[in-house]
Amino acid sequence: MGLAMALPALESIFPKITSVASGANEAARLAATTATGAPLRTAFLYFPNGAIPAAWWPTGGVNDFVLSRTLKPLENVRKHIQILGGLNDLSANGGADGGGEHARANGTFLTGVRIKKTNGADFHAGISIDQVMAQQIGLLTPFRSLEITCDVVLNTGSCDTDYACVYQHNLAWSGPTTPMTPEVDPRLLFERLFGAGTPQERAKNLTMRQAQKKSILDFLQSERAGVSKNASSRDRDKLEEYFSSVRYVEQRIQAAEKSRTNNITSSMDVPDGIPKSDKDPSGKRPDYNQYVRLMYDMLLLAFQTDSTRIATFMIGGDGHNRDHMEIGISDGHHNLTHHGGRADYIEKVAQIDYWYVQQLAYFLEKMEATKDIDGNSLLHNSQIVYGSGCADGNRHSHTNLPIILAGAGGGVLKPGRYVNQENVPLTNLFLNMADNVGGKIQERFGDSTGRLKNI
Repeated sequence: MGLAMALPALESIFPKITSVASGANEAARLAATTATGAPLRTAFLYFPNGAIPAAWWPTGGVNDFVLSRTLKPLENVRKHIQILGGLNDLSANGGADGGGEHARANGTFLTGVRIKKTNGADFHAGISIDQVMAQQIGLLTPFRSLEITCDVVLNTGSCDTDYACVYQHNLAWSGPTTPMTPEVDPRLLFERLFGAGTPQERAKNLTMRQAQKKSILDFLQSERAGVSKNASSRDRDKLEEYFSSVRYVEQRIQAAEKSRTNNITSSMDVPDGIPKSDKDPSGKRPDYNQYVRLMYDMLLLAFQTDSTRIATFMIGGDGHNRDHMEIGISDGHHNLTHHGGRADYIEKVAQIDYWYVQQLAYFLEKMEATKDIDGNSLLHNSQIVYGSGCADGNRHSHTNLPIILAGAGGGVLKPGRYVNQENVPLTNLFLNMADNVGGKIQERFGDSTGRLKNI
């Protein structure tokens, strides 16, 4: 039985392409890479129930925009993001199907295809854009794609107005009837990324390490030394930064597991590894500040090690109705979005929207601080969508969605702007992103009408 560990991209190991000569065989560049040869990462981050429009949209012009109240946490990375207005998901509109706005918002966000209204096993959606990309370039990495969530996994039953729960609890679809069930447990995600062998062998490795209170880094000490010995000075610094990040994540997962009560029955409803709130005597309640950030850390590690170049993170499925006691709000999020103009409800929703953006800022700042193989940041070499399939939760609208595009795509995107895209499908943006990834050119995707001309 062996143990293996992914490493970050290193100039001492991987071929480095410092530049692409003008007019010189650029078409032959590998898919999902930037012009410098670094990996191009793509992620789709979903937050539930839309946002308060008045608190979301910036003021000012394209380049001199002023961040709104909700987006204020992004000040440190404002030059690395584009705030995109005028993008729609008309496939989520009710029409003859009537109610079920949240199921449609979630189920169509990455597909642009209307979902079948059913509460049974005959559900039908469409392939999502992340899976289109993954099918074309996924063999370049150990994992074609990564799907994670901080919501519950529920693929059976009826949830929103006679729509099957599968629509609200999955963001990625490899086919119309095949949802890509996301991983909810950071411990299992960590072992999947950094453990070797069969699931049984990985479980045995984990048990052995836990019994000896050792990190995966301790078991690979001699291998670490060998890699560092043959690495350049710049790579040695990069390795130490990476190993420190891995150990930090392990320590956070171990602390989360230690905080669980010893009563087995009290933890049956929550998978191991999810950080628990120290303010909850039952030991069941997650600490969502730690939980969301831990999953963001795992996503960063997956990108840093080139374990995957395609990922989706459904932070919460649409219609999510948990409270937000971490910021002192005991009401359900979904309930509050139906505010009917009540100022106190609107204020609470705005605070929740702000909290979600705070977590995004945490992730983007860490991506920007992490250097890639070409000396640029991971964020520079990424294209990351953050958004919701619901625009205004009170109106259940799906036009002018709250969408942010972060990263420079390795230099092909123009961040640091606020751009109104003038009332076009969200899927138009996905065509641009698919072009950046490479592979087979998509003439159309979902309800797209063309490509965005100003990103």
